[in-house]
Amino acid sequence: MKKYIKIIAFTGILTIFFPACLEKYLNEAPDAGLTTDIVFSRYDNILKFFNSVYKGAKNYNIETAHPLNFSLHMEFTWDGMTDMSDNGRVYESQTIKGGQMGGIINKFAAPTSAKGIPILYAMFSCIRVCNLTLNNINKLQDAQQVDIDDLIGQAHFIRAYSHFALFRIWGPMPYITKALMPGDEFDIPRLTRYETCIKIAQDFDTAYVYFKKAGIMRRDVDLQLSNPKQAYPTGVAALGMKARALLYAASPQNNKNGISDWQDAAKACWTAIDVAKYNGYAMQTVANANSLKQAYKNNFMNVPRTNEQLWPWYAGAPGYVQSMTNGVFAQQENAISGEDPTQNFVDRFETQWGDPLNTEEDRLAAVALGHYKEQDPYANRDPRFTWGIIYNQSKEVAGYSPANIYYGIINGKQIFSELLNPAFQGITHTGYYQRKTIYDANTKVPTSHNLTDPIMRVAELYLNYAEAAAQGYGGEKGIAPGAALTATQAVNVVRNRVGMPNLPAGLTPDVFMDRLKNERIIELCFEGHYYFDIRRWLDAPAAYNQVLYGMDIEKLPAGYDAKIYPKGFRYVRLPLSADRQPAWKDEMYTFPFTTEDNYKTRNFTPNPIW
Repeated sequence: MKKYIKIIAFTGILTIFFPACLEKYLNEAPDAGLTTDIVFSRYDNILKFFNSVYKGAKNYNIETAHPLNFSLHMEFTWDGMTDMSDNGRVYESQTIKGGQMGGIINKFAAPTSAKGIPILYAMFSCIRVCNLTLNNINKLQDAQQVDIDDLIGQAHFIRAYSHFALFRIWGPMPYITKALMPGDEFDIPRLTRYETCIKIAQDFDTAYVYFKKAGIMRRDVDLQLSNPKQAYPTGVAALGMKARALLYAASPQNNKNGISDWQDAAKACWTAIDVAKYNGYAMQTVANANSLKQAYKNNFMNVPRTNEQLWPWYAGAPGYVQSMTNGVFAQQENAISGEDPTQNFVDRFETQWGDPLNTEEDRLAAVALGHYKEQDPYANRDPRFTWGIIYNQSKEVAGYSPANIYYGIINGKQIFSELLNPAFQGITHTGYYQRKTIYDANTKVPTSHNLTDPIMRVAELYLNYAEAAAQGYGGEKGIAPGAALTATQAVNVVRNRVGMPNLPAGLTPDVFMDRLKNERIIELCFEGHYYFDIRRWLDAPAAYNQVLYGMDIEKLPAGYDAKIYPKGFRYVRLPLSADRQPAWKDEMYTFPFTTEDNYKTRNFTPNPIW
């Protein structure tokens, strides 16, 4: 049977969104005879109409799909719905991770959700604006060709990005390239997963063609990052997104043509790297700030954008409010969740010498080399661990010097430190807090900070290429035609930037892919990739079927067996409680739709309910 899907939000968009964006122009001066043709014939008008995709009605613009926006407005994050993180309060994220969605889907899909971000509705809204713009662009009479080309490039880019967001969450969709009107057929067949990725890549490629024609490979040709139009996509960003789409197309979940799909992705990924370098983009290094830590941190906060980001979303400097840390650092608030890395994830961070610590066998090998101690577990680790996670005795945590995450036994009574106080619902149950994406913002120091979602940055380009080159051209030494780096060398570029050593040479293809995946997970953690990566890799079942651990940290009396416990704490890995453990069912590869949406059309075959 053919699979069909109704264009879920289209009816609502036709009756609600379209007037909101267009009728205001028609109603402002009714005596002037303003018509749709006149609106689309004037550059200022069509620009105002199109720019609603960036800053339109709340929750109905492209920001709705950005991972940082998700965590700032919800009580959980994408990574918090995986084995990467736990939530302090057992709430909806735990429910989803445990295999039950139910009515929670209304927060993501229903257009009038009181407390949520309706990504489904918003993306179809953006797609419709893009299609109306493209369908009417030939009516423009007062625009320069460069502005027309720029607008066409943006419309193709945002249309592709919106379809990509829908695809990653709900699976394959029809690819809508015209503005459907009353009377049009709405029961449009779903594409296959592979076809959807290819259509997305083609739209990003068209965007690149028009950006290049307009001379907009980047918005700030002087590399000063000061152009007010930096919020808009560019030719380099389009190539990066095209490469990402082809990487998804080649991945096990979506692959149609075997190795050739990986080869296509590898070539596109290298082109994106090459063009990004040619146009001045580069990873942040110590040359960009007073320290490497600060330079890396700037990708996420402090400054509106960096030269590593191809198309960032600048969230501004929101005044501290409870919702700002709903999904991240909820250490002193009730009724919010927090994002607390699990011990399983913490073990992914290697030693500074590059020793893996994922398994007990790995850790014993590192102990034998003198590179790791179970009772001093945070010493000599990959610097990204210190930059991204708050652990017991972390330094330079705003309001905490140091961060105390432990309990002690005094007169037979368990006494909790400030950051382990069970009186707060959002307190950590893993022994860790996430610090990467908000870093210096917390309830104890309620200050404002510039926050930025990098969306795509140069480091991802290298990791995308490494994965595709290894899969398409024979493992660690795989190299795409015309490329200057092998898969291993591309990974090492990312590792060396933060002072980590090269991966060992001579790894088997399977071991290399494990190390590459681990590197990607570490470098891009908390940026909204992991949830989708483990699904495209088909690694989600294993990730969700494992037991999740936290670190039990007991402060010992002064001088207590200092040879065994050199830091004065006893560290013990313990399983999280049963209500914090994940569960997997194959329905979880995609979100379901709302019950109402499931029955709007005759031929709609919905995603599985779970």
